[in-house]
Amino acid sequence: MNEYKFIVHHIANIFILFFVFSFTLVEYSYADRQFPILRDSIEQVQQGKVLYDQNCASCHKKDLSGTKNWRSTDSDGHTVPPPLNGTAHTFHHSDELLHNIIKYGFNNLIKNYQGKMLGFGDKLSDNDIDSILAYIKTYWSEDIYLNHLDMSKNE
Repeated sequence: MNEYKFIVHHIANIFILFFVFSFTLVEYSYADRQFPILRDSIEQVQQGKVLYDQNCASCHKKDLSGTKNWRSTDSDGHTVPPPLNGTAHTFHHSDELLHNIIKYGFNNLIKNYQGKMLGFGDKLSDNDIDSILAYIKTYWSEDIYLNHLDMSKNE
């Protein structure tokens, strides 16, 4: 009798694990997100431009040039918005990190960070954020873009 309970117990556990795992796969299959983020979709890039203009351009500038002395701090000791156009360090970070910076803000990701960028997760969906990143990547040179793709694939 104990052997029967043992077998039933294990079959039940396997069924539960399969059930939970199936829902996990469904969740990710509908997430509609992928890393690395490409700049190939005209529709996504156009949406990203609109969202960038509405949410990012006031600090990072409409042409993505950021603040001239972006390595410095402002009078309050906060870091200033860097260029996103491939002339600074944005492309040194993986797509996942860039996505999370936009979603959560630097201050929530890095302890004791002295920046002003807050997260946009309450205003922008994950797909919106990915569209903004696709748009930003259209400003990068082909070399920077391809190197960034390789880096993001390996993370």
